[in-house]
Amino acid sequence: MSIVALIPARSGSVRVPHKNVRDLAGHPLMAYSIAAALESRLFDRVIVSSDSIEYLEIAKRYGAEAHLEFIEGERYDYKWMDQVLNKNWIGTKPWYFAILRPTSPFRSAETLQRCFSIWHRSKYDSIRAVEPVEQHPGKCWVIRGKTMYPLLPAGPIDPPWHSSPTQSLPEVYIQNASLEFASLEAFNRTKTISGWNIQAFITENYEGFDINEERDWREAEYLIENGLAKLPGIGSA
Repeated sequence: MSIVALIPARSGSVRVPHKNVRDLAGHPLMAYSIAAALESRLFDRVIVSSDSIEYLEIAKRYGAEAHLEFIEGERYDYKWMDQVLNKNWIGTKPWYFAILRPTSPFRSAETLQRCFSIWHRSKYDSIRAVEPVEQHPGKCWVIRGKTMYPLLPAGPIDPPWHSSPTQSLPEVYIQNASLEFASLEAFNRTKTISGWNIQAFITENYEGFDINEERDWREAEYLIENGLAKLPGIGSA
């Protein structure tokens, strides 16, 4: 059984420039995803994919392999994974892969081990990290002209979700950037990164924390400084 970790680290972040290599608690952000993958001992290879040679040199210093790619378009995730897993793969192809986005620094080796142990003996194509939504979509609207319409029109009529107590609404989850595992067979069969039959992995505490805005960065620093969240350990690089 062969498993690889894929860490996409493009250089073109707009909201937080160069966030993937920005210093967080003494190391580049993406170093924590590399460290968690290596510490988990789940993976035969840990591969960082980037359009930046500078990023890839940093990745190699922290123990990852480097894959240079220049891919654009709506199906970016599928295209770069196809490049790494099929078109440019050298040697025996893996059975499974994980996508570990570098913007999720509090995902630990234990998180990865727990997720894989839940999934790998199941019949699901993949497993994806999710967390409960903070703002329930049953309370959301779309506006056309000046008229509001429920975002989820298929809900009950009496009373409608938008007029019901939030605690009475069905639980809803949103995917986060922490992780997903999938089989290469499902990837090639469905031409999607997750396949069609997806298992839920509900993240705990800050495992699914994702840095997309400057305020997220400030919150991550606060969590670290106050001992509320723990980063994967990193040796000298």
